[in-house]
Amino acid sequence: MDKPAGRVDVETEATLRSASPEQYMSPGQVAFFRRRLLDEEHALLAAVKETAGHLQESGPSSDWNDRASAEEVHTLELRVRDRERKLLQKIREALKRIDEGNYGWCEETGEPIGIARLLARPTASLCLEAQERHEQARRRFG
Repeated sequence: MDKPAGRVDVETEATLRSASPEQYMSPGQVAFFRRRLLDEEHALLAAVKETAGHLQESGPSSDWNDRASAEEVHTLELRVRDRERKLLQKIREALKRIDEGNYGWCEETGEPIGIARLLARPTASLCLEAQERHEQARRRFG
């Protein structure tokens, strides 16, 4: 069965893991990661809307304990959303790398990041060795 011209079969995680090194960042693999990143982006944006709704619907309480509990919940929710905001930026940067044809390649060394690492962290822009060097330097120099 032939596929229509211009259509790329989206890979599965199992086929990505079993692919040969020559297939690294094939159109199907890139399509898989684009879809995964877009799905995560949509989920994060939905969570932002949900948080905004929670914050708007909660009214002031006259009970100090209720007010303190509500403020604690809001603080934790905003902290989580701040982390997700940072992740959203990384997702958008990864999508930009896909559009530019750089996705899957280490920004520092130019070497492949690796399918296993990208499956674990689709926003990765550094290979494992380069990431470890950055983390060691950060620990050493603050």
